[in-house]
Amino acid sequence: MHAKDIMSRPVHTVRADEPVAGAVALLEREQITAAPVVDAHGRLVGSISERDLLRRSAGPAAPGADTPGTRVEDVMSGLPVAGWPDTDVADIAKVMVDQGVHSVPIVIDEHVIGIVSRCDVLRTIMPTDDTAMREAQRRLTEYAGGQRRWTVAVTGGTAVVSGRFDSGTERDIAMALVRTTPGIDTVTTADEET
Repeated sequence: MHAKDIMSRPVHTVRADEPVAGAVALLEREQITAAPVVDAHGRLVGSISERDLLRRSAGPAAPGADTPGTRVEDVMSGLPVAGWPDTDVADIAKVMVDQGVHSVPIVIDEHVIGIVSRCDVLRTIMPTDDTAMREAQRRLTEYAGGQRRWTVAVTGGTAVVSGRFDSGTERDIAMALVRTTPGIDTVTTADEET
């Protein structure tokens, strides 16, 4: 599984030249602990976290993060560890553990297109019925060329696929896509249930 399969979008970013108060408001409003920082052209230049804000406020000679005129660029950490859409989730998890970070921005040409948090990684390792259902549905919709031809319900690791298949081959492929979804142990079709 790759970053593009589990990353969250849209990403809540902060401009480097923005007042720190805006970053604080964003973290509180979105209930996140950190946000990528971008320049005026949308390129990733750093990150700002609750830790950065606390460190700045607690510094011996530094003015507090809430000092008027303080900008995000005055408080942010440098360029964060970033990943690419095809980065393996296991590699992202290793970076999170080794670097002690809670999230990894996913970039293309220095522009943030998504973010992978520890929760996103945990959902792939220990999926719930809900996360398994969403992933199975995503796979089926992608297989159907972006159309939602079939629906999936998951209870206790058992998936039930509803919808009409045009051929046995189509059914076999769809069932394999669902069966190989993390968190799904068994898969049937709705007509097999009745």
